[in-house]
Order: sequence, then structure tokens, then C-alpha cells
Amino acid sequence: MSGDRPAGRPALPPVRLHSDAELAREALGTPLLSRAVRLARWAGPRTTVGAGGVLAEEELPAAAEALGLPADRDGAADASEAWRIAVDTGLVEVLGPEDESAGEDEGGEQGTVTTGVNLPLITGGSPKDMLALWQDAFDAVFADAISPVLDDLSDVVGEDGRIDLEALGWDPEAEAEFLDDVLGNLYLLTVSSEGGAVTGGASHAEGRGGGPVPLPALAASVIVPDDMGEPTDDVLEQVSEAMMRLDEQFRLLEPIGLVEYRPVDEALMVEEGAETAPAESAESAESAESAEDDEDVSRYGLVKLTPLGLYGVRARLLEAGVAAPALGDLAGKGADALLDGVAYYPEVSARTETVEWLARREPVDAARELLVAARGTDRRAPLRRLHCQQALSLLGPEAEPAVRDVLDDRELGGLARVWLAERGAVDVPPPSEAMIFWLAVDTIAAQLDTDGDLEELRDLVEGLIGRHSGFFEAAWRVDHPATADVLEAMGRLHRDKKTAKDARKAAFKARSRPGA
Repeated sequence: MSGDRPAGRPALPPVRLHSDAELAREALGTPLLSRAVRLARWAGPRTTVGAGGVLAEEELPAAAEALGLPADRDGAADASEAWRIAVDTGLVEVLGPEDESAGEDEGGEQGTVTTGVNLPLITGGSPKDMLALWQDAFDAVFADAISPVLDDLSDVVGEDGRIDLEALGWDPEAEAEFLDDVLGNLYLLTVSSEGGAVTGGASHAEGRGGGPVPLPALAASVIVPDDMGEPTDDVLEQVSEAMMRLDEQFRLLEPIGLVEYRPVDEALMVEEGAETAPAESAESAESAESAEDDEDVSRYGLVKLTPLGLYGVRARLLEAGVAAPALGDLAGKGADALLDGVAYYPEVSARTETVEWLARREPVDAARELLVAARGTDRRAPLRRLHCQQALSLLGPEAEPAVRDVLDDRELGGLARVWLAERGAVDVPPPSEAMIFWLAVDTIAAQLDTDGDLEELRDLVEGLIGRHSGFFEAAWRVDHPATADVLEAMGRLHRDKKTAKDARKAAFKARSRPGA
């Protein structure tokens, strides 16, 4: 998820989130949180807990019954996990042995509980309150997912009674980073399915059009280097180990509503052996093309972020300082924030964001604000003007007065004439030759700063040169900050060698011009 990119370019495409109200309802309906709420309401002053607020063993059968769970080991384990979430999210408050209401029995010190400060939020809080509570629950499950499975503590507990992490061979920071990277790649694949480009390590898992991602491919996305063609046996073994770890982690993360998960088919472990089956499938999962292949790959696990999962992972990304925009973020901000913000959005996302921004403003006011924000001579100014022109194209004739006001503006007069001409407006003065060439340079400079189609850009360059005789003789004189860069790019793009050479000569003249 890391990597160099132009300043201001977001690391991720924008995501379309469900409304807070929808997400809050989804959060409350997740199996784990809904059970935690039910247990918080079930608990009373006589409910006893052990160290760390863990529900006392003798309470587990009644807790499982309250949740409608079977009276067996699995039911007790599910009730215990739900209780831990109730404690971690503040739905219940633990009263230690030192409190008046706490008791003690033969098994050692015990405490009791009382209603937590967050329980009233379930019925009386706002959607944001509910989502904050769910995020706390997600963070608690995340911490559980990266924790080691401890079957025998005797070898890892020190003389002071604390767990020796070094003896355990567990690095909590590395484990958290690994799972965050996996969730980040899964998030990238999900938001990219609506038009964004898949970049970085997630490229190992692309190509499923927004559907569930095969677990081996997702594991490979954080293990296999981008520049590695054929994974080595050692790398495949790492993918295999990561896949098995992720299978356990996604089983834990599904009940909190983060993902939809189809676990690894346990029969595979019997058929092929737990050590080799996942590794052998790592490459096939990425290259599956037929329905038959997809059915086979699904046996190795499939995972997909839910809408609630998108919200939760994005929150973690933002907390980590990653630019993870959401559609609608810019609707209440100024035109400068809009034009800068959508600069590197996929086309559909940029249009959606712009439509939401325009909907909050009168057309003529929106046009004026956009045109003011489009001015400038900085490196990103041409791209701002391109997106200004695209935003103006969504406005009707009500915006015409604001557009006419800039007809004499050197930077905006060209795009204003284009807008008016497209609407069949009358009394539009013809542009000067200087304005025509300035607009040509500005347009190509903007296109060079996007991730557009190279062939389309080449066609644009060749079309401009073909329409104007003596193009380069006029172009190198254009007083635009990007003139020399644009001419050099024309030299690289044009298919005719003589024309390409003329473009490079013009670029040299532009750089040699006094004041350039």
C-alpha cells in the first residue's frame, strides 16, 4: 500500500460508503456485537467475573442459554467471546474485589459487574455512537486475531508471572502489520472494482471484478514481490503459512461483520496434506479463468469485505495516516478542495463527487467558485482547469453569466469559449491565436498529469499538430509554465520522426527563451 506518488495523489481510490444509519443497523445486527448487547442486558449484580473481567466459568451455561446457544463447549466459548466484547466496548463495567459489591469464593478473587456507560447508546445513541462502539469491538477482535494460540503456558511464563514474548516467538507489532496489510489490500481490491486502478502488491489478487478474493491470492499479495515472475518454493511455502494463519483470522473476523468468508475446505487437508495443499494452490488461485477453476479455487477459501468492513478498515487506514477518501467527503468544501481532491479519482468517481458538490449550490454560484479555483500557474493548475471544465459541463444555461465573465481571462477564456460553443451560445468573440495555443498547451499539460490512455493522448497531440500549420513555431513562444515540458512530451509521443524532432527543437527554444 505504500509507494511514491505525486504530492496530493491519494493512495487509494474513493469508496462509496453506506450511510451512517445503514451501517449502524448493520453493526447492531452482527452476530458478535448483538450477542454482547444481549449479555450486557442479561447480566445482573450477582453475575461474577474473574481476572480481567472474564465471565466466571460457572456463569457460562446460563450465559449460553441466554443467547440461545447449545450447552456444550462451543456454546460456552461463543458466550465467553461475546462477554469479552461487552466488557471491551463498555456495555458492562467490571467491579473488582476491592469494590463493596464484589465477592470472593473458594476459587479465588472474583468481581461482579454493573451496567456499562455505553449500553444506553444502543437505544439512545446516534448512528455515529453505534459505529464508534462497533469499531471498538472490531479493534478487540483484531487484537484477538493476531494473538498466539497458547496451549501450554509453562514454557513461556517467566518468574515474574508475565508471558515471555521472545520465548513465545510472537511479535505483536509484526502480526498487526501483517493483518493490516492484508486488510488494506482487500480494501484496495474492493474499492478498485468500481473503476480505480489496482496497484502495488494487490495486483497479485486482482481480476475478480469486486467479487470474493481467493485466500491464496490474497496471501500472495502481501508475500510475493511485485517484480517476481514465478514464485520460488520458499515463497510458496510462506504463502502457504500465511494462508493458514489468515484462515484462522478471518474465521474470527466474520462474526463481527467485517467480512463474508468461505473457510478453507478441511477435506483438502486430508486429501493433500496441510503442508502442501495451500502452497500448490497459490498460483492457480490467481490465474483461474474458467468456472471450473473458480470452483476448485473456492475450496482454498474466499473472502470479501462487507460494507461495514469497508467502513472499519477505512477507519484503521485513516488512523494510520493513509489517504483513504470517501465519496461525498468534498461536497461541503470549497471548489479548490473539490478540484484538487478529484484530480486523480477514477472518471466515474470524479463525476459522482462533482455531481454531489454541484447539488448543494446554485449553478451560477458554483460556476463562479469553480472558475476562481481553476486559476493558477502551479504544476497542478492545468489539471484543475481540466476538472473545472468537466464540472462546468454538468451545469445548464443558468451558469452562462459566470462563464461569460471570464472570456477575456488568459487562463480561463479558452475553456469558457468551449463551454459556450458546446451550448450554441451567440455573441461569443473568437479566440486570439495566442489563446488557442495557450489552451492547447494547458490541455496537454493536464492530460500528462493523469493516468489516461497513452494512445488517446498520442491521438490528441497528433490532431493538434495536424490542425495548425507552423504549430511548433507558434507553440514554443507560448507563455505557459509547462510549454517546454509539453513540447518535449510531444516529441516522445508523435509517431512521425521529423515531427518529433521538430517538437524537441521547439522545446529547446522554449527553455532558452528569456524569462523561461
